[in-house]
Amino acid sequence: MDLSMSQQSNDGNNAETPPQGADGDPAHASSLSQPSAESSINEPEPFTELENLYAENAGLKDKLLRSLAEVENVRRRAEKEIADAKLYGASNFAREMLPFADNLRRAAESVPDEVRPRLDPIAAALLDGLAVTERDFLTRLGRFGVKPIEAMGAKFDPNLHEALYEIPDETRPAGSVAQVMEQGYTIGERVLRPAKVGVTRGGPKA
Repeated sequence: MDLSMSQQSNDGNNAETPPQGADGDPAHASSLSQPSAESSINEPEPFTELENLYAENAGLKDKLLRSLAEVENVRRRAEKEIADAKLYGASNFAREMLPFADNLRRAAESVPDEVRPRLDPIAAALLDGLAVTERDFLTRLGRFGVKPIEAMGAKFDPNLHEALYEIPDETRPAGSVAQVMEQGYTIGERVLRPAKVGVTRGGPKA
């Protein structure tokens, strides 16, 4: 009888004893079985982390596009500077050569048109040679982008023409180029030398 009572006592003790941790503390065992509230707060949620990655990716993409745009701008500026150097590098040389073209034209124009039919063959050949030389010279300048300004009869343009005097003329529109004293030239989109002209006045407005 004592043995059965002892077993019942042991069974009762075993049923009432809560689970214990490594140090025998029941509270510690409970803390191990449940996640702490602090650890749940510190862990980032997957959705928030994904949003951060998208934002970071967008920022990197924007920086990349800006860098590519800047590289493209630098490339275009370099290409333009190289093209301008090629085109306008001969400006000073061409400007120095223009008086030679002026002299050829003056020599050819020094013989009036009414006199030319009466020239002897040698003089006529010399005059033709001057005209051919002038055309060839201007053709060679044209290979460097130099072109004559077509001023005669055009409306006066201060960007292209330099007015030396006015010519009273009621038959032509006022402000028209009536005479060209010195041929003007451009190189590319720039004026190498403006045309020196005489401009009409007194006529109808252009």
